Amino acid sequence: MADHVDLVLSQWHARRPDLDVSPMAVLGRLNRFARVVEAAQRETFARHGLDRASFDVLATLRRSDPPHCLTPTELMRSSMVTSGAITQRLDRLEARGLVTRKPSEVDGRGVVVSLTEEGQRLVDAALPDHLATGHRLLAALDPAGRDALADVLRTLLESAE
Repeated sequence: MADHVDLVLSQWHARRPDLDVSPMAVLGRLNRFARVVEAAQRETFARHGLDRASFDVLATLRRSDPPHCLTPTELMRSSMVTSGAITQRLDRLEARGLVTRKPSEVDGRGVVVSLTEEGQRLVDAALPDHLATGHRLLAALDPAGRDALADVLRTLLESAE
């Protein structure tokens, strides 16, 4: 079954047969699938009053060891965004009562971010829906196919990063 990327490849092959356009087969499909994933996740998170960035912070805190506390620097490293972006995310989440920021008992200059009970309830409610969205998006693959794709993507990411 041909898709849009196959059409693009055949057009390039006809116009520029001297070039190897095979990377477009993978990268074009990855880009198109990434847009589908982003839209589906945006819809899933919105049902819980969240966006991807907010879910990322809450989920990072939730999967950390109890009492689910991390420094802003640890959160920044986990989500690979700037300190300014983390500060904005934390400001929004704190205003909603989903996280708290308190002075660190270890480092008087530092801050510790904690997941509140409400934040934990929200991320615990959103996570099953988020996973269901992922299962729906990957339904065309059996478990072995998902594992194989995950391995290939890991290899690509390791070589690119």
